Amino acid sequence: MIQAIQPDSSARGVAWDLGDLYKSVDDPQISKDLEAALGRARAFEETYRGKIGTEQGPESDLLLAAVSELESLAEQMDRPVIYAHLLHAGKTDDPKHGALLSRTREQRTAINKHLIFFDLEWVKVPDGPAQVLLARPELGRYRHYLERKRAWRPHFLSEPEEKVLEEKSLTGRAAFVRLFDETVAAIRFPFEHAGQRQDLSLQDINKHLYDPDRSVRESAARGWTKGLQDNARLLTYVFNTLVLDHHSDCTLRKFTDPAAPRNLDNEIASEVVEALMTACERYYPTVQRYYRLKARLLKLEQLYDYDRYAPLFPEQPTCDWPAARRTVEESYAAFSPRAGAIIREFFDKNWIDAELREGKRSGAFSSSTVPSAHPYILMNYTDRLRDVMTLAHELGHGLHQYLSRGVGYLQCDTPLTTAETASVFGEMLTFQRLLQMYPDPRTRLAMLCSKIEDAFATVFRQVVLTRFEQLLHRARREQGELTTEQINELWMSANQPMHGEVVRLSDGYGWWWMYIGHFVHVPFYCYAYAFGELLVLALVQLYKQQGEGFVPKYLELLSAGGSAAPHVLLARLGVHVNDPSFWGLGLRLLDDMVNEAEQLAAAL
Repeated sequence: MIQAIQPDSSARGVAWDLGDLYKSVDDPQISKDLEAALGRARAFEETYRGKIGTEQGPESDLLLAAVSELESLAEQMDRPVIYAHLLHAGKTDDPKHGALLSRTREQRTAINKHLIFFDLEWVKVPDGPAQVLLARPELGRYRHYLERKRAWRPHFLSEPEEKVLEEKSLTGRAAFVRLFDETVAAIRFPFEHAGQRQDLSLQDINKHLYDPDRSVRESAARGWTKGLQDNARLLTYVFNTLVLDHHSDCTLRKFTDPAAPRNLDNEIASEVVEALMTACERYYPTVQRYYRLKARLLKLEQLYDYDRYAPLFPEQPTCDWPAARRTVEESYAAFSPRAGAIIREFFDKNWIDAELREGKRSGAFSSSTVPSAHPYILMNYTDRLRDVMTLAHELGHGLHQYLSRGVGYLQCDTPLTTAETASVFGEMLTFQRLLQMYPDPRTRLAMLCSKIEDAFATVFRQVVLTRFEQLLHRARREQGELTTEQINELWMSANQPMHGEVVRLSDGYGWWWMYIGHFVHVPFYCYAYAFGELLVLALVQLYKQQGEGFVPKYLELLSAGGSAAPHVLLARLGVHVNDPSFWGLGLRLLDDMVNEAEQLAAAL
């Protein structure tokens, strides 16, 4: 029996109102903004071409005027694309949404062709005159933006080449990314249990991997694998194509390491990234120690991959949407009334899309949009306590993005390495409140274990994902187009060291790389999660030590956005992330959490 189900949760009806960007998919203001931006871009090119990249550099007032106009123009031309992206994420199977996304991207590319010259001229200014300009007080607001552009100087191509790459990306990389999103969102995973079969979306079958009944989890894992296998040919081709495209970009831009562009964009040295990942890998025994504890608590002789997120006790409480809202609001407000008031706006003004519906993108994200508007959050709320943590996580992003609007569109977004700071910190605040709300020892142990598993997923699993990407990009470069089975082997070899002999990875698990969007959307993103989690564990320790005195410094950090390098901003709080020994603090705290779980389990 095949039964199609309608997804549901207590968040039904909780959908975002995108009206602060545009009124509808047919809003004529979208075309007006794109047309106006094109006219401004042409005028910008006419006004400033040939006046930036001079031997002595431009006058500071001319450079300031150019960058100010560029910032305003960039916001106007990006706003329609951002709106189209949000519409598409909320309902990927609506053809009108896909058509708007294509149209806005195409027109944005046409506009941007008139702006490419600016970066290329700015990086041609010799270092001496450039440093004099960067020291001028009137350019202080844009100093870091201009510095970051110059860091890319060895990797820029000629203007005609840059224009070709920009235009061809629409039918190249961007097209394949969209194909991936729509394919994964459309997959129906067969879930067969107790004599019945249901065809589920990704977010719905994912819920069953957290079921207390092992047979349900095993059925969900089989269905997940089957859904991916049925789409393996297309998804394998998409991955092969995008990895090759990335290699081509790296070759053209003279990057020898496929992760180097991401590291440069993140303003972090490759050596620091490697030190971070190596430090995490040294703590794999802690991961395996925890999984041994979980196997004992679940009374399982062998833990399988589909057991990793099983609840310890089947009677664990659920949490409906109103209670989740209240819990998260109170957590942020207790830390800072200002932060609490901002979080409340997200709920009151419908900036969150949390309901389950067909065609909606899986997972969760917070889009910063543009400073003249505000962030929007997408998630899929399924009434689990874990979803409360997801809500707190995305609202942390939203708080960060809301506060950083003051530094302007060109610098409001942070590198990925610090983009997770507020989100993980918000999770920790909410986790502490949940512990207070549920004093029962069994519930506390269950929540602690859930938090440990989330931390492991954010730290150790992200290192595994990064190692897989390294293997994938190397194999694609050395061996040519890879088969699904070859990529499956790379995936399993990357995962095995973390799980050791404690967690048996089933054959079906070898296919589970296919749905992970970070590999597609932002290559080599994943280590930033580990960076952010370990950084936040250090910040939580500072908060415990400094109390209320920490709060304004933390909010100042968020408000700075990307207006300075991460290590500069964090040094103001006494955190030195370029010190290899720094990562040990957070890793030791994770080890302490496992110790605490072992002690709680022994006392039951």
